[in-house]
Amino acid sequence: MTWPEYAEGAVTLEGLDDAIIGIGRQWGSKPCMIYSVKKIIDILVKRDEMNPDDALEYYEFNIMQLYAGEQTPVMMEGVVMEVSDGVE
Repeated sequence: MTWPEYAEGAVTLEGLDDAIIGIGRQWGSKPCMIYSVKKIIDILVKRDEMNPDDALEYYEFNIMQLYAGEQTPVMMEGVVMEVSDGVE
């Protein structure tokens, strides 16, 4: 997969491109890939024929604990958003 030039150097996880949900940055830092934990688990279950519990355990010990420098990927565990229309 090809990523925008500004994401150069961002660490990617082999075989998990379909779990990438974006590219993130913090002020003063280089960009990093953002992965969906749910999508990673789904890939492990489908591709590697793991059951969900084994996939979660594999993720927790082999992926989540990765540190590969300042461009280590961010793992998005879930999204909860509340939108206010200004009326209470």
